[in-house]
Amino acid sequence: MKITVKLPKPRNPVAVAAKTRKAGSHAGENPARNARRAAKQELIALLSGRKKPDGE
Repeated sequence: MKITVKLPKPRNPVAVAAKTRKAGSHAGENPARNARRAAKQELIALLSGRKKPDGE
């Protein structure tokens, strides 16, 4: 009688490398981007009528 031993499937080395990486934005602390985004959000709020202009 022949005995066969089932071996587990080999692990994917790419999956291990991907799991250990930390995801996130490339430049989260970019003041120029933050200023542009704030100005864009304010403009959208003004145009949609959610916010009144500061001059009036």
